[in-house]
Amino acid sequence: MQDKGPVVTLGETMALMYSDRPGPLQHAHELKLGIGGAESNVAVGLCRLGTPAAWIGRVGHDSLGERVTRELRAEGIDVHAVVDGVAPTGVMIKEQRTTENAHVWYYRVGSAGSRLATTDLPRNAMASAALLHVTGITPALSDSAHAAVMTAIEQAAARVVPVSFDVNHRTSLWRGRDATPVYREMARHATVLFAGEDEARLIAPDERSVPELAEAIAATGPSQVVIKLGARGCYALIDGTAYERDAVPVQPVDTVGAGDAFVAGYLAEFVSGHDVATRLTTAVTAGAFACLAHGDWEGLPRRAELALLGRSEPVTR
Repeated sequence: MQDKGPVVTLGETMALMYSDRPGPLQHAHELKLGIGGAESNVAVGLCRLGTPAAWIGRVGHDSLGERVTRELRAEGIDVHAVVDGVAPTGVMIKEQRTTENAHVWYYRVGSAGSRLATTDLPRNAMASAALLHVTGITPALSDSAHAAVMTAIEQAAARVVPVSFDVNHRTSLWRGRDATPVYREMARHATVLFAGEDEARLIAPDERSVPELAEAIAATGPSQVVIKLGARGCYALIDGTAYERDAVPVQPVDTVGAGDAFVAGYLAEFVSGHDVATRLTTAVTAGAFACLAHGDWEGLPRRAELALLGRSEPVTR
């Protein structure tokens, strides 16, 4: 599948402000500036593992928008960014309250990214795509963003391009709206579906165990269902066969972005035609790497680094 072209994804990438020291932000004297977004995090992870990726989005006509596009292009991503002359680039601020707990505030209402529309999709975006990756975040941003995602999915289906869907539920974005019908519709078109355990229950609320959740979701359409279990690893139901993989043990510095890294690891191996065991091993390894650095994507591994977490010798010479 790899020779067909890039993995294509679309969504909002924002400026990210954070402190790299645990503690309440009201006492922080300085913040770091970076960028972050679930879909672009996956694109970065794919490129670092040697898989071509393209990102479609909208940024403001401001320095933060320039920061977004500059960083993504520097990672080797094929960037298709509409520059919005009216709305600003969104901002998120992350507080690392303890070494294990973080809180993120989003300032994205009316942002350029929330104005993503069907007309922003490049013509023939799916013509040579190896896969389309979408999340449940973008449909929650606005009606136009929802329409853009569904149009991309329809275009992928017309080209027989597999679709990857990471639920990535954000309660604050839905603002009391019911996300379940949207997620179920996206799941119906997906080849691969990723979800945390609680996210999976939004699609299959009547199921109790993780295997039951996976089976119920698979019945809606996707042939590959991967339940992300954090420090417990993952459970996958692939073409009716169950698989489990333990997490790679690490001392986490920042867990934000670990789920996106997991997805990137899995998809990199999937589009390259590797077996399920390899997909899951790379997924949990990439997720572990993401926990070892501050920022949404900075700690994502390159392929040559994947074996580092299993080394007994700490220094490479």
